[in-house]
Amino acid sequence: MLSYQKLGEILIRQNLITQEQLEKAITVQKQEGGRIGEILIKLGIIKEQDMVVALGKQLSLPYATRSSGLLIPQQDQGLEDLIPLEFAQRNLVLPLSRNMNSLTCAVFDPLDLILIDNIKKITGCEINLVIASRSDIISGIEEFYSKASMLKDAVRQSYESKSILEERTETTEESELSLDRLIARAEEAPVVKLVDLIIRQAIDEHASDIHIEPQKEKLYLRYRIDGNLYEIPPPAKHLHLPIISRIKILAKMDIAEKRLPQDGAFIVKLEDRVVDLRISTVPTIYGEKIVLRILDKSTVPLDLSRLGFDAKQLEDFRKSVHSPYGLVFLTGPTGSGKTTTLYAALNEIKDPRKNIITIEEPVEYRLEGINQVAVKSEIGLTFASALRSFLRQDPDIMMVGEVRDLETAQICVRAALTGHLVLSTLHTNDAPSAVTRIFDIGIEPYLLMPSLLIVAAQRLVRKLCQKCKEATEPKAEELAGIKLSTEQPIFKPKGCDDCNQIGYSGRIAICEVMVINEAVRKLIGQRASYQEIKTAARANGMVTLFESGLKKVELGITSLEEVMSITMGEE
Repeated sequence: MLSYQKLGEILIRQNLITQEQLEKAITVQKQEGGRIGEILIKLGIIKEQDMVVALGKQLSLPYATRSSGLLIPQQDQGLEDLIPLEFAQRNLVLPLSRNMNSLTCAVFDPLDLILIDNIKKITGCEINLVIASRSDIISGIEEFYSKASMLKDAVRQSYESKSILEERTETTEESELSLDRLIARAEEAPVVKLVDLIIRQAIDEHASDIHIEPQKEKLYLRYRIDGNLYEIPPPAKHLHLPIISRIKILAKMDIAEKRLPQDGAFIVKLEDRVVDLRISTVPTIYGEKIVLRILDKSTVPLDLSRLGFDAKQLEDFRKSVHSPYGLVFLTGPTGSGKTTTLYAALNEIKDPRKNIITIEEPVEYRLEGINQVAVKSEIGLTFASALRSFLRQDPDIMMVGEVRDLETAQICVRAALTGHLVLSTLHTNDAPSAVTRIFDIGIEPYLLMPSLLIVAAQRLVRKLCQKCKEATEPKAEELAGIKLSTEQPIFKPKGCDDCNQIGYSGRIAICEVMVINEAVRKLIGQRASYQEIKTAARANGMVTLFESGLKKVELGITSLEEVMSITMGEE
């Protein structure tokens, strides 16, 4: 095993860089992150080849190049299965040959002891290192891992995921061991395969989150599907640490830190699409709990007409987001789909002739043609500081992930007053209460009155499975005085194989859209109460969240029970 040495000290000892140059690179690393060697190369302080040669000499490792013919992997040794393509690309590792229990690999950073230890764990081999340049390793990986092997791996993973799901539906007793049986069958890289399976199965079931939770006697695995958590047959308790470590390595997190919460992210490629995963860990009394948030843009309809607005609401909302300037607010609790609606609005109004900038925490989906910035509070990049910079970037449209404080709110309002369209979110229960919330933050009525265009509140309700829903006649006590405007029967969930016996499949928004007309604007200027603003909005035709939900009940989209649970029957 390599002894721990710092790259900067090695390069200074070999007179390739100075102490001042190293300190400069360390300063950049603190500001932007990244590895010190890559920063030195990026700053032009040292050439990549010189650094690799120096490391080879210092660590007594062979230096190999493509031109020398030493970076050509041996065929028919199963090296592509021993180190999967995704792992090789992400970590710049090229397997070269295997002799009994000894594996020779080319790496770019031989000082990454965690990587080397991880290679050892997933392959079960002792590792011999060869050092090579980044460009040579990338070229070698692209040549060695053929498209045929990639397709074979994807098909195999798909088959394994399917078999696990089938086993799970057969018998409860046997299904609890299904993941462990997969581990027993997978002789190579079991933890890597297990984590891949957990993620793939969650994506296939359209889960939004994966929860891996250690308890005293067992490990819990749960998927959040359509807003609800469902238990999944878990792996064995003793695999908790390897699973957590594997995910942390993928997310570029500190695997040695188990006492403090951490956040990270990585990308998964599945056949023809790319899925972003956001990772969060917290220490519990039984070990670290980890949550993976799945951000699969292919399953999210970034189309305003498909989100759940009715015809009039959609017309009003579209009119506002196509305005040249003004303030548009989306409001609702966490997980109500506000950000998705904002993305759908940006997707509709983006235009090469417009400069659109966003500040988000974090950036959930990447949109082509839009400049997206992620909040980094630890280095001073907050919503407010980013917005101040945005105003010097000649923007036409700005999207702010959330208005939390007075400074952010002031900049948003003033930007809207000076010819910019600003879209943002608030955490309030309904549309009229957004106005009083902005007052509470500290914005004066005379600033809000001319700038606010529209406020849309929303919730997400589960959609009935269209293949198994069944008609029902609700009892008087269930209606509790609610009058439905249709003589047609309403529907309730039943459950079938297509919806995993849940009765629901997918979610849709119910919306409350408050257009700021002259009557409402006048009340804002008078700092009117919540009830006065709501009464004026209702007089202007605003449909409440509950009424929006009832319309979807009457159309057979969702159930009365679901709407009541989300809105609590509030008019």
